[in-house]
Amino acid sequence: MGTTSARAALAEALRAEARADFWSASTTRTGDLALEVEGVGPIPLPISAAVARQLIGIAQPARFGRGEETLTDPAVRHTWEVPKHLARAVWDDEVMALLLKRAQVEMGIPDDAELSAEPHSLLVYEADQFFLPHQDSEKNDLMVGTVVVTLPSVHSGGELVVRHGGEEQRFPGSETDLSIVAFYADCRHEVTEVRTGYRVALTYNLLARRDESAPQGDEATVRGLGTLLREHFTTPTPTYGGRVADPPGRLVYLLDHEYTPRSLGWSALKGADVRRVAMLRAAVERAGCEAVLALADVKTTHSAYEADDLEYQDRYWDDGEDAEDGDDAEDGDYDIQELIDETVTLTYWTGPDGGRGEQILLDVDDAEVCDSASAEDFEPHASEYEGYMGNWGNTLDRWYHRAAVVVWPREQAFANRARSSPAWALEQLAAMASAGDHAGARNAAATLEPFWDGALAVASPGAGRLVRGLLGPALRTADALADEAAATMLLRPFQLEYLTADHVEGLGRLVTRFGEPWATALLRLWSGQQKPAWSYSGRGERRTWLTEQLVGLCSGLHAAPGPSCQAAARSLLGLAEQWVTGTVGTAFRSSSPSAREQALEELAGPVAAVLAASAAVGVASTREAMRDCLRRGGDGATALAVPALRASAGRAGSAAAVFGALAADCAAWLRSRLARPQRASDDWSIELAAGGCACELCTTLRQFLAARDRRTLEWPLAKDRRQHVHGRIDAAELPVSHLTRRQGRPYTLVLDKTAELFTAAAKARSRDQADLDWLETTWKTARNGE
Repeated sequence: MGTTSARAALAEALRAEARADFWSASTTRTGDLALEVEGVGPIPLPISAAVARQLIGIAQPARFGRGEETLTDPAVRHTWEVPKHLARAVWDDEVMALLLKRAQVEMGIPDDAELSAEPHSLLVYEADQFFLPHQDSEKNDLMVGTVVVTLPSVHSGGELVVRHGGEEQRFPGSETDLSIVAFYADCRHEVTEVRTGYRVALTYNLLARRDESAPQGDEATVRGLGTLLREHFTTPTPTYGGRVADPPGRLVYLLDHEYTPRSLGWSALKGADVRRVAMLRAAVERAGCEAVLALADVKTTHSAYEADDLEYQDRYWDDGEDAEDGDDAEDGDYDIQELIDETVTLTYWTGPDGGRGEQILLDVDDAEVCDSASAEDFEPHASEYEGYMGNWGNTLDRWYHRAAVVVWPREQAFANRARSSPAWALEQLAAMASAGDHAGARNAAATLEPFWDGALAVASPGAGRLVRGLLGPALRTADALADEAAATMLLRPFQLEYLTADHVEGLGRLVTRFGEPWATALLRLWSGQQKPAWSYSGRGERRTWLTEQLVGLCSGLHAAPGPSCQAAARSLLGLAEQWVTGTVGTAFRSSSPSAREQALEELAGPVAAVLAASAAVGVASTREAMRDCLRRGGDGATALAVPALRASAGRAGSAAAVFGALAADCAAWLRSRLARPQRASDDWSIELAAGGCACELCTTLRQFLAARDRRTLEWPLAKDRRQHVHGRIDAAELPVSHLTRRQGRPYTLVLDKTAELFTAAAKARSRDQADLDWLETTWKTARNGE
């Protein structure tokens, strides 16, 4: 029997194990209830029209909940509510006990539970009033359902309609007797529009107090479920292409009822869930496993087509929220075909003891999910139809809120919880090691290896911030484990950009413990030398990190005790130097002057940081490497050096000497350029940067541009050849206009050198002089001839 059949057999066994209704209905005589309302007096039953109007006279429009808000909207809930403190309902104790016992039996609430009904509201519906479909929220931690007592009156319409799991029950009330309906809080229900007369109802919160212990079921069934669990966790999973994966690490059994974080608990289960979960928990213990309760979002995608001749009306309303125009739709508007995809994501879970609930976001593999009722048996909380889009479409997506029991082998408990909460895992590992259980902590850490990189992968800016905040705890945990391999595994997913001066102490301890080779390998790993890209975050974040953090990190590590920390500082500086010189070289080679200038200006901060860090660490070779890099930029060197110097003005100590040397170089480059003869008024020559295309078109273009005495070139060219020349001129941002004269065949491309050639040269010379004046004043570079 394979894994899939083990899951299916377990779900089928639990399906057959329990059956309970989501509702209970009964009637009793009017004498069993005495109702009195302040301002009206004793309320005679059945309710007359005159008494109903008196109640409306002291009532107020009923409100409803939507998320965190409490609203009044007659388009959603249109009824009257008598203030709670004005109404007093007294039941015959024996009758109420019998009514609650009947509900307990019919709704499958465990025998050990103590049920009670907590008064909630007195409602009056007159003609044309209603309450749209909704679900009740838990107003009490013990609340499992709602009890509606419809008082006898003459009216039409106003039916209470309760739905769950694809079933629907309608309760019209009575003209002579009290009608009592109890149902679970997650059931969607509504009150249809009252056509004539008045509908008056008392509502109660159904509370259940019970022990954590649950019925264990018969021994044979528990033994069989335990066998299926062990088979599930030991049978490899078949995958596409004939490959076989490892056995599943979890089993997610979806429940029949919906729950909220407030109501999720072993003692607050509803209906058939009570019996099934009790049996499953007993089997979990027998199979050496652990179980938690969870909330899950289920999404199904079906192929679907719009039904013919149906006029869409926005009737869908979910939990007090109107559907968005054009997005949500009722299933009745579509012809639903086959299931294309189904995904399950766990969003919240408790600890094994039912406590310590936490938000999570954990996708579940298909081979790990089973249930005793299909998602299609439930009502979705949202739907979205996508029409035909060419290569995709004609699909209906539906989302459901489900609860689940999540089971895993006890030896995999740590890994399963760590997968959804890396912060929790780091905290637990550190606590185990600090308590002296180093072996246990290392064994637990080893279970993280298969998924740790993925658990800390940066999928969004928000996720990036969360992972960034884990670096400090990861450094502390790695130190507590005192194991080189474990430390490398825990720290591997991070990036250099996450490292700040605040981490120097933690990183320094690890460097001292494991040595310089380990630190160098880790820093290279973080820098991306063993990854497809240097970082997930992009060049912008890298530049910011270098500018803001490099000097503090290198200084801090260099000042830490021990030669290994000093070596690590030099390694960090070397990685920064490698990236900066490579990126500067790429910027120098840009064919676009404006793009080149912008790129160089953005690199001024990183260049200044590398030079300052080299001074702090005392690495002269880095200063020489940066100097050589700038020299290779030719005239573009000053476009980078001047902004770097402006960012570094005022630095003292060894850094001042480093930047002073750069200032002297920069001043020499500027003086050399200013010493060149100025462009003559008849010199129309333009230099096209070397490299790039060497075709015959570009050769002709280069010859025309280099000519001092030629301003215009009329060039008959076919369209694709004209486009090539256009592209070269625009990419290099040359002061040359290029127009096409559309006469003859081929058309003629007319190139004309513009006067911007002279104004740009004058601006560049003026800027060079201003930069030189600033250098001579700020950095005291020797004036020419002094």
